[in-house]
Parts: sequence; C-alpha cells; structure tokens
Amino acid sequence: MPTGGPKQPAKKGSSKTSNSRKKSVTGGVPAGRQVPWALIGAAAAVIVLVAVIAVSVFPKYQQKAAVDAFTPSASNPDPSTSIPGVVKMDYPAGQHVTADQRVAYDKIPPFGGPHDQAWANCMGTVYPKGLRTENAVHSLEHGAVWITYNPDKLTPQQIAELATKVDGHPYMLMSPYPGMDSALSLQSWGHQLKLDSPTDPRVDEFITALRLNDHTYPEVGASCSTDPSFFDPNNPPPFDPAPPGPDAIQMNGKGAEGNPTDQPMTGGNG
Repeated sequence: MPTGGPKQPAKKGSSKTSNSRKKSVTGGVPAGRQVPWALIGAAAAVIVLVAVIAVSVFPKYQQKAAVDAFTPSASNPDPSTSIPGVVKMDYPAGQHVTADQRVAYDKIPPFGGPHDQAWANCMGTVYPKGLRTENAVHSLEHGAVWITYNPDKLTPQQIAELATKVDGHPYMLMSPYPGMDSALSLQSWGHQLKLDSPTDPRVDEFITALRLNDHTYPEVGASCSTDPSFFDPNNPPPFDPAPPGPDAIQMNGKGAEGNPTDQPMTGGNG
C-alpha cells in the first residue's frame, strides 16, 4: 500500500535563483555572450579621428574663407582698401630706363615709377640675393606681387615660411632687401604693406587682393616669364645699396623713355 501523503510539486524558485546567479557572474551579460570590445574600440577610434580632423581642418577652412573675402570683383575692384596698413600711390606706367641707369625712388622698397625695360622673372621666383630694384618694379607693372624682407630681422625658418607663399606661384617674386626698415614688405603696382611677421594674415590678404588684379596694374596680360638673354633669373642684376647719384632718373620720369620698349611676350597669365 502506498504510504505517506501526496507528492508535492518541485518549487521553481530555486531554479530562478540559480539562473540569476549565473547571469550575475558575468556582470549582467547573459551567459555565453561576450562584450564586443573590439567593435567598441574601433568605433571610439573613428570618433576620435573625426574629431582630430575637424579640429585641424575647420580653422583652415575659416582662414581660407576669410582670405577669399579679399578676392577682387566688379563691385569691389580693390579689396586692399580694407587691409590695415596698405599704402597706395598713383604712378604713371611705361617709363623705362637702361641697364646702367638708376632711379631715385620715393619709397623703400619702391612699388611704382620708372623702371628698367627688362622685368625680373616673376614666375614664383625666390631670389637668394638682393635684386636690382629697377627690374623688380617692372614686374609689378605686369601684375606681380614682390615680397621683400630684411635678412637681419627674420630667422631662416621665417624666411623659408615666407618663400612657400612665392615658390612655384606665377606672378610672385621674393628677394632680400638689406637695410629695409621693416622685417618684410609686400609690393604690387601702386600698393605696399610693411609687416613684422610672415604669419600675419595680411600677407595672404594682400596677395589675394592684388596679385593679377586687373583693376590695379597697368599692363594687363603681360608676361612674367623672361628670356634669359634679356633677364637671367639665375644671374640677375644685383641689388645696389648705394644711394642714387645726381644723374638718377627722377620720379617724374625726366630722362626716362616714355614709350614702352618691353622685351617680347614669352607667356601669358598664370
């Protein structure tokens, strides 16, 4: 005969407790599943990379946008008027001197007036030594920007940084100008800006506003290339630090040739 009372069903609470303990062992993650640490790490790396790119690119974008505001247009033919420190002068064009004549320029460095009939090569040319001013001024008449610097007021690193704005850029030239009263100076025809540092944002503003600005230079479409037989950029006429003598051509052009006698065109705008 059967003995004892009816069998009681097994309690389920103990199995739930056991399951919860299994889950708690892995910190709340179901047993048999792994945390995708590799995926999480990769996602974090991408986020960091995007942040780094944004931090490095956005300021450059802002800087470019700021410089682009100085691009000349029909409604704003000379944006350099908004650049603090720019000096403007009106000079007649086409007054030429010979290779053995000097000009008594009214500004140092000069940025207009009588000049040699041969222009200095200005196809992104960085001259390591001082350049004859009469040749450089003629380059300005063709739409170039001439950057000069005092080698005693800039470090080699600063000079190299300045050269990156010129080297390989058509209608740009650069040369040392010993004894200049400022660290660096930018010249275009009838315009000048003297500065203390190559990192000054006005350097790029000046170049953007006046390089090949059809509204501000006389000989639109003139070349910046040169025939080596007329002007050799590898052996250019040297800078003359001596003051011009009493026989120098004056700024009114007296003694200069009034009709252009430029060398033949050897290239177009670039």
